[in-house]
Formats: sequence, C-alpha cells, structure tokens
Amino acid sequence: MPRQVDYEDRRRRIAEAVCTLIARSGMEAVSLRDVAAQADVSMGAVQRCFRTKEDMLLFALEHVSQRVSERANERIATASTPQAASTLLSHTLAELALLDEESKTQAHVWLAFITHAPASERLAAVLHDSYAKLHDLIAWLIRYGQSSGEVPQHLDPIREAHTLLAVADGLTVHVLAGHHSPETALTILQRHIDHLLQ
Repeated sequence: MPRQVDYEDRRRRIAEAVCTLIARSGMEAVSLRDVAAQADVSMGAVQRCFRTKEDMLLFALEHVSQRVSERANERIATASTPQAASTLLSHTLAELALLDEESKTQAHVWLAFITHAPASERLAAVLHDSYAKLHDLIAWLIRYGQSSGEVPQHLDPIREAHTLLAVADGLTVHVLAGHHSPETALTILQRHIDHLLQ
C-alpha cells in the first residue's frame, strides 16, 4: 500500500528550507536542487508541491508572515492578566521588529523579500496584505489603550499605527545592518511608545 504523503507538512518543510537558504546566502541561493537538499526531499517532491519557483517563494513569504503575526497575537492572547496598553504595544512591536536572536533568520528573510518585491507583483501583493494585517493589529492595540484611558483620545489610531509599524520595520533593517544593537532598538521603540502615551 503506498505511503500517504502529508503535502502541507512537506510544503512547510520546503518553506523552512527556502528561509534557511535565504538567511544563510541570500535569495540567489534558492535553487531547486539546494532547496530539495535542505528540506531532505527529492527535486521531484519540490516540483510536485510547487509549480514554479515563484510559487515556492510566495508560499515561503506567506509562511514567514504568518509566523510573525502568530507570535504577536500569541503575545497578546497568553497574557495571564489584563495588561496595560503600553506593555502590550511594547511586546507586540518588539515581536514585529524581529529583534531577538530567535527572529534573526526571519528578519533576514523578510528583508530579502522586500528587496525583491519591486520585481514581482505577486510578492508585492503578499507583502502589502501582510503589512495591512500588522497595521490593523497595532491600530487595535491603540484603540484598546484609548478605551482604558491609557492612550490619549485625540490620537488617530490609523495614523499612529502607520508610524509605529514604520519605526519597527526600520529598526529591523538598522539592527541587521549593524547600525543599532537589538537593545538600543528596543530602547528607541519604547521611547516612541512612551511619547505616544504622553
């Protein structure tokens, strides 16, 4: 009897392999042969999961985007007690900025996809959707702070969320480039949040 193949699990393994290769050697390192070797599957298995290289890259980008969003949402959902808006904003934005050692691979991959987005409408569309979801999450946190009286009522959650997401995203690049340490980046992020709450 033929062995059943879990294609979704295989697709996730291939996506992880793509991300590992990008983080290690850049987007140019993503060849069918190297992805198959990294994922420990045959080249035919990769081709059965993804019709084209772009399909494979799109799935990998969606995989990274989903993991970043899930980590941010889990941070909010697993709070043992109701937390202050400033605490939730700080923790969530730190997750989105991908500043810790565990997130370094994702940060490299995210930046690689951003630099390739202008050459691919499909990649750009996935990034646009990912940023929109992250923006909505930050805007929700600001409204949460306004409902508890911690965030000033006159602030526009949409506009402030744009600013905070841009700051977090910029700090990701600065840390990867060695311009800031993760600790300095977290301090800058916290300073923006404290300014928001004044």
